Amino acid sequence: MIEQTVNIERMEEAANIFGSFDENMKLIERELSVSVVNRDGALKVSGEAEDVMHGVKAIEGLMELSGRGEPINEQNVRYVLELVKSGNEDKIGEVARDVLCVTAKGKPVKPKTLGQKRYVEAIKKNTVTLGVGPAGTGKTYLAVAAAVAAFRGGEVNRIILTRPAVEAGERLGFLPGDLQSKVDPYLRPLYDALFDMLGPESYAKYLERGNIEVAPLAYMRGRTLDDSFIILDEAQNTSREQMKMFLT
Repeated sequence: MIEQTVNIERMEEAANIFGSFDENMKLIERELSVSVVNRDGALKVSGEAEDVMHGVKAIEGLMELSGRGEPINEQNVRYVLELVKSGNEDKIGEVARDVLCVTAKGKPVKPKTLGQKRYVEAIKKNTVTLGVGPAGTGKTYLAVAAAVAAFRGGEVNRIILTRPAVEAGERLGFLPGDLQSKVDPYLRPLYDALFDMLGPESYAKYLERGNIEVAPLAYMRGRTLDDSFIILDEAQNTSREQMKMFLT
């Protein structure tokens, strides 16, 4: 058993790292089999040598994220622990560095994992980027954020969001209303992301001007799209002919 000390300069920082009811520290203790005690303005980490080393690196990584204004939650703690265990603790600071854009409510949007960071960099560098991953990993949201950032920066004049109108496992039958009303349910995730980034008023203004267009893939044939940022969501549901049409 050994013990190491991590000094904390401000108590607010300690409160942020510990989390509500010390849930973040309890997670670190549980995952690394160490004991963390706050005493005399410092954290005492005790346990087996390798576990203590990982614990100290994890706490220092969380302090770095906290210093950058990141809220510390279970997701952050688990990700930092994963990086520390794999020997990549030097990359913790990279994740919180790049703000992609700011939402209508003033919240910065930035990659939270190295995978998301690589995804955003690929979007910036390449003409065509394919994002593959499980549901909820930020593929659509980050793509929309990158589109809004490019639009605000004057790199493009239009944002085109499209997806194939395919149900998720169950038939919805015929939907009432005009064409827009029929396709809206399929395009809702794209609307949600845009509302978050731009706010309802700006979104409505850009939509009216034609700067933003949300359309099902079926209506993209024969379009000439110059100077545009185009996002094809749920592309795994396209047919070969649809994908060829979209890419050309």
